[in-house]
Amino acid sequence: MKQHADNLIANNKKAYHDYEIIESFEAGIALAGTEVKSLRMGKCSIKEAYVRIEDEQASIYGMHISPYEKGNIFNRDPLRPRRLLLHKSEIRKLFGQVQQKGVTIVPLKVYFKGQHAKVLIGLARGKKLYDKRRDIARKDMKREAEREFKIRNL
Repeated sequence: MKQHADNLIANNKKAYHDYEIIESFEAGIALAGTEVKSLRMGKCSIKEAYVRIEDEQASIYGMHISPYEKGNIFNRDPLRPRRLLLHKSEIRKLFGQVQQKGVTIVPLKVYFKGQHAKVLIGLARGKKLYDKRRDIARKDMKREAEREFKIRNL
């Protein structure tokens, strides 16, 4: 997990709040040259992004990569769908899971692994309101316990 933290470009905290992550996959992204340069500058947002599987190919929609400042005519549309590079078996597995009711695929993180841009996608099921409240209560209790522990050890 440390490799994600070092070269992290974008993190989708909203996905962890709104969805229960069942399983995660690492996928490459097919990008143009100016998009890679923009990613290296950290100009990416995946808050409203989602993954769709069509014709046995996975694509990410709604991922915003800002145009590269010095890109001129080589810049692409910031919101264009981008192809995800996954093995056929992984795509078939994801497609089978998405056919179930209430299951979707969401991007969780965008990062560089070596020189390649990667996206961590998660197979997710939507949380109910009471699940979200329970998670918030757990986080508050954990934070409070850590605070008390810190005070006692001073």
